[in-house]
Amino acid sequence: MSTPPQVAVIIVNYNTKVETSASVRSLLDATSVPLEVVVVDNGSVDGSAEALREAFPSIEVVEAGENLGFAAGVNLGVARSSAPWVLLLNPDTIVLEKAVDNLFAFAVEHPQHGIYGGRTLRPDGSTDPSSCWGAMTLWSLTSFALGLSTVFKRSTLFDPESLGHWNRDTLREVPIITGCLLLTSRDDWNALGGMDEHFFLYGEDAEFSDRARKAGMRPVVVPGATIIHAVGGSTASSGRKMSMVMAGKATVLRTAWGRPAATVGIRLLQLGALVRAVPALARRRSDSTWAVVWRSRRQWRDGYPAAKERLFGLPVSHDQQHSTDDRNTRSAEGARP
Repeated sequence: MSTPPQVAVIIVNYNTKVETSASVRSLLDATSVPLEVVVVDNGSVDGSAEALREAFPSIEVVEAGENLGFAAGVNLGVARSSAPWVLLLNPDTIVLEKAVDNLFAFAVEHPQHGIYGGRTLRPDGSTDPSSCWGAMTLWSLTSFALGLSTVFKRSTLFDPESLGHWNRDTLREVPIITGCLLLTSRDDWNALGGMDEHFFLYGEDAEFSDRARKAGMRPVVVPGATIIHAVGGSTASSGRKMSMVMAGKATVLRTAWGRPAATVGIRLLQLGALVRAVPALARRRSDSTWAVVWRSRRQWRDGYPAAKERLFGLPVSHDQQHSTDDRNTRSAEGARP
């Protein structure tokens, strides 16, 4: 009689057939804990769903039929799984030996943390800090707006969201665990309500971690859970990606902060983009990352779901927009003395 799966691994795929296949293979080869693997295909046109089913008959491939984004894709995958633990995993990752085993063992032994992440490395073996971050504050945003977080990169004072020069190689509680590698129990996932589907891409994990902390959880990085995370891209694509990141940040501010503070925070984000864009624009490098971000500020500064249409050209449903208006009103009311 086979052992029932203990961890449901949820991977959201969008036209990344080769990368997702390599990730699933590494996951299965490097893990001893019984797994339930669910890949949600967000309307890919590269034959991902068929290729993954053929290569891995034991996994479930859920075809969403459209690009749902990350948050809704993850929620769909979790709903289609049943294991008592849930692990979010990026499709562009390679799981190293016993990474999931170590993360799961720590979580079972230390349930008080609620949310668990690991260490990510770049393909060259250097630390990729994106497995976790510090939370946005008015000070961190002011440092960004003045360019201090760039001049003093990874400074604990002037770049606090980076968490300094810590290489994610020691056990540490952190404000934000990213969806690249995030483990939680199904009970805690359900108690938190899953990912906020107002988000489309980027920022949803920060908001999820914020809710977890408010619920008394203590997100933690477990260094023995190590994966390789592919990063990179052209200048043009990096500008587009950073615009998506900024849309996520703006949505976090509008969701988790009161309206006056969120308004200030978003203005600081825009100022920071301008400060970084000016040198490139002066050199007529209009395709540089921050020049692209500055020019597209009207597309990202209102956050999601509006940015879903403006950045991705995807329609926003009436229900999404109405729900967002209600959310922003509640946020503003909550900020009143």
